[in-house]
Amino acid sequence: MTYRAENADAVVIGAGPNGLVAANALVDAGWDVVVVEAEDEVGGAVRSAELFPGYISDLFSAFYPLAAASPVVQDLGLEGHGLVWRRSASPVAHVVSPERAAVLWSDVDRTAAALDDFAPGDGSAWLEMFATYQRVRPAVLDALFTVFPPVRAILSFLRRTRVAGLADLARLAITPAHRLGEENFAGEGGRVLLSGNAMHSDLGPNGDGGGFMGWLLVMLAQDVGFPVPEGGAGRLAGALRSRAESGGAQFRCGTAVDRIHVQHGSATGVHLADGTRITARRAVLADVAAPALYTHLLAGTDVPERMAPDLRRFAWDHSTVKLNWALDRPIPWRTPVLGNAGTVHLSGSAGTLLRSGLQLQAGDLPEQPFVVLGQMARADPTRAPEGCESAWAYTHLPQSMAHDEQAIATVIRRAKAALEDAAPGFGDAVVGEVVQRPADLEAMDRNLVGGAINGGTSALYQQLFFRPTPGLGRPETPVANLYLASAGAHPGGGVHGACGWNAARAALSAHGRLGAVHRALTQTAWNRLLRNNP
Repeated sequence: MTYRAENADAVVIGAGPNGLVAANALVDAGWDVVVVEAEDEVGGAVRSAELFPGYISDLFSAFYPLAAASPVVQDLGLEGHGLVWRRSASPVAHVVSPERAAVLWSDVDRTAAALDDFAPGDGSAWLEMFATYQRVRPAVLDALFTVFPPVRAILSFLRRTRVAGLADLARLAITPAHRLGEENFAGEGGRVLLSGNAMHSDLGPNGDGGGFMGWLLVMLAQDVGFPVPEGGAGRLAGALRSRAESGGAQFRCGTAVDRIHVQHGSATGVHLADGTRITARRAVLADVAAPALYTHLLAGTDVPERMAPDLRRFAWDHSTVKLNWALDRPIPWRTPVLGNAGTVHLSGSAGTLLRSGLQLQAGDLPEQPFVVLGQMARADPTRAPEGCESAWAYTHLPQSMAHDEQAIATVIRRAKAALEDAAPGFGDAVVGEVVQRPADLEAMDRNLVGGAINGGTSALYQQLFFRPTPGLGRPETPVANLYLASAGAHPGGGVHGACGWNAARAALSAHGRLGAVHRALTQTAWNRLLRNNP
């Protein structure tokens, strides 16, 4: 492909989901956009491949409740660019013991009935929790997916629930998942669904804010399911690229940006590893890990000295090990109802989850690791030959063990043992296996440092205006016309596109009718924040 002149209104570094959403927002506003991606294909951690003949495997992320709920993604109309969502009858289930599972069904009344089997009254508690979610859903999603502070969302929430409701939500936002489960459910079913979904982040069942994470994911599962793109995760990325290209965006894949040019305190373009220079007339948006932006892509003289200690304190989320399988039959679950679930947690009781989370937080290898398993053909039959299954599982280990082959082998062995316990004969069904170690994940997507899949810890000390470092909680950086568009920015990890959308909107505002005022206020705020104390 022949590329046009080496300049554009904006350069987007990285074609992960956030970079792709940013490109779409900018072309919709009439900007010329060039997207530069180091890998040969777009998608970042939203890619798929035929690892085994006839089987489609998602290489990183797989289920997309946040994308299905995100107004950012939904308003793009990606169905017009080939995206088709598929769902399983049960979005998520949790193996409490080899013979018993908590199942969240697409039908809320069926979920409630299943939870009543664990403890009478837990079904009513679930229905009440879901009704509360439905009342606050628009305000909560608005708060999650817009820049900080979410003033409009707070006002909307007050209109719906008044001050008492806002106080309840504020408490939910800091309550650990284990505690939230104890307060709302007498039986194990509801408790493990909350704590298990909290473990999708690095907060764990005992971390502040984990209750909100668990609550949000189970409520989204009940609301929109855990949908998957028909034909593989890469179809979602492909639809985003197709839409951006239809608006005029240009893509350069297979070459990395190695430097951002800065003149007089303002980003003016990028230099590529192949020697190309692209001038950015208005903005550079970086869908890259926050430390990489400040310590690799920018010269040291362009980064305020005051940021150095904050960057050294930046904390990654846990490392990830992922196993991919081709099976010649469905998974032989002890509890057959699990065959209906797209996502299955193999993690035992709420107490076991708590211990596993605490061991990870302590830097130890969990004795009974939290394992997330996906059986993709349950939702999308195109992923495997008829009667077969395309499955994967992932688990976590401390960042300090990301390159410890003995620790990796141990956690893999423990994860497989948990699976074999829940599905005796699983190993006999495997006709192909590919292991992705933390180093493999990072090699395929340099944003996944040490196998961290959320762009940095979700702990409260690195969220809101502390993300990625203490600052404004916004995509603007101390360098004018440079915007952080990755999961390193608020609101953080997950495939929702909000980080990219917020960065694009900030760039558009800085060059809009009141752009001069916007830029002056932003620069003044950064100058005051980063001023060295006497």
